[in-house]
Amino acid sequence: MDMRENGLALDPKYDANGLITAVVTDRAGALLMVAHMNADALAETLAVGEAVFWSRSRGRLWRKGETSGHVLKLVEARIDCDQDALWLICDPAGPACHTGATSCFYRRVTADGLERIG
Repeated sequence: MDMRENGLALDPKYDANGLITAVVTDRAGALLMVAHMNADALAETLAVGEAVFWSRSRGRLWRKGETSGHVLKLVEARIDCDQDALWLICDPAGPACHTGATSCFYRRVTADGLERIG
């Protein structure tokens, strides 16, 4: 039996860069954003109850909302079957996207290009 897949110990499977993908939704299930976490970001998220990610562009931990105030309050964290992806269910304190959109997924891909939605 594979303990990572069937056991109850948290044992994230980080990629070669030490990162794991984190999908963020609100309580209703609306997709807000996707980001990456390293072990420190995951530990801090679980300890403080607010989403903390690893910013690949900044090369440091990034607390969502650190400048905007639009933090993501953690309601629940789940991990997938082989522990290589996280699902963070959060209460957002404002728009999740840096553009001001509620979700980072505010455009639909069409045959003609992109279409803005919601």
